[in-house]
Amino acid sequence: MTRPTIEWTEQATRQLDQAHDYIALSNSREVAERITMQVVTTIQQLIAFPMSGRSGRVPGTRELVISNTPFIAAYAVDYDRIEILAIYHGARQWPEAFQVRP
Repeated sequence: MTRPTIEWTEQATRQLDQAHDYIALSNSREVAERITMQVVTTIQQLIAFPMSGRSGRVPGTRELVISNTPFIAAYAVDYDRIEILAIYHGARQWPEAFQVRP
């Protein structure tokens, strides 16, 4: 059985970059790096356990709570691919839909 690959949408990449920059300004670069690495490392675990996130608020998605951070990753699982759709702060309002690549 082949392991799924993780693909990041442009939106998810941009959101993680924006979160990093905000944390670096409001806290420190070290804190921003640590949190960013925590997000990436946790998402990488989806390769082994793609269904480990909870059912998403948006139909057809799942949500992975990133431990020790305020962030949640929205993702979709499609056979051999895990698509990271968005990285949201837990306090933000969620969209009603995500753009999913065909």
